[in-house]
Amino acid sequence: MKIGNIELGLTPLFLAPMEEVTGKAFRMMCKRFGADVMCTEFVSSEALIRDVKKTKLKMCLFDFDRPAGIQLYGHDIASMVEAAKVVESFAPDFIDLNFGCPMKKIAGRGAGAGLLQNPDRMQQMADAVVKAVKVPVTAKTRLGWDNNSLIINDVAHRLQDVGIVALTIHGRTKKQLYTGEADWRRIAEVKNAPGITIPIIGNGDIDSAAKAARLLNYSGVDGLMIGRAAIGRPWLFHEIKHFFQTGEFLPPPTVAEVVAIVREQLQLSIEWKDDVRTGILLMRRHFARYFPGLPDFRPLRIRLLQADSMDALDDALNDIVARYGGMRIFPPDSVPDANLIHNNEL
Repeated sequence: MKIGNIELGLTPLFLAPMEEVTGKAFRMMCKRFGADVMCTEFVSSEALIRDVKKTKLKMCLFDFDRPAGIQLYGHDIASMVEAAKVVESFAPDFIDLNFGCPMKKIAGRGAGAGLLQNPDRMQQMADAVVKAVKVPVTAKTRLGWDNNSLIINDVAHRLQDVGIVALTIHGRTKKQLYTGEADWRRIAEVKNAPGITIPIIGNGDIDSAAKAARLLNYSGVDGLMIGRAAIGRPWLFHEIKHFFQTGEFLPPPTVAEVVAIVREQLQLSIEWKDDVRTGILLMRRHFARYFPGLPDFRPLRIRLLQADSMDALDDALNDIVARYGGMRIFPPDSVPDANLIHNNEL
């Protein structure tokens, strides 16, 4: 698969852009475990053209990130064009246009998935940005606004026609948010639609090596994007790659191994923010996801989420190892069904 002239290999694994999640520390952990393509947190076009420092910090890319994109969202075409030029100055390998965020504060203003109610405007915005910058431009979107407006096939053709070089499709509508199951039949239809020549990246419900293999075999997409399932589980990329390469499932990590990963990500977070308290606060969303399924774990989880110093975190993590160290971390619904992996039926 290629984005522009960037060769990404066979079935690259993408880390999805997620607000307040895909900062430097988390990207670094995912890259270490095999993610092929990074994406920053998404950034607001309006904040960029107002020169908001916090927004610009989100766009800082590092050598380990490459290849990497910066995702941009907005509702005003002129602002998106101006902001895209600012993004380009940060030297991303590509710019990704967010046409899929379903959150009210974004979609409700006509940005993100809100543009699925106005595909003409989405196409005009993509066209204007593609013409304004020299780096490749990709896009990420959903199936439609709701089940009565599943317009993804038309959207894919429109975006391809104006120069979008790759399209990520999340297999839900805006109205679904993150509920229900992602509809990979619709993703497969776009991938195999007559006239579609750009790479199609599938996104939604990829939470295990078994699921990744099943959805890839079913849809034939060019790449896979993983988002929420990687929070608290950055080794998911390694599990998927290992299965693709060997046909074997890796055993889940032990609690002691997970604690070592948590400590590494925490240290990276503190170094990136150059402040202990800020680094700890950024980790809290991850702490909440790192230890699923452990019996009687709630008191220790609360300690992790309330800790505001390294001493308090060290004590909590040491107690987790002492109590659960040799146990393995099994994510919910993680038992693979080998019969499904090679079956083209969903």
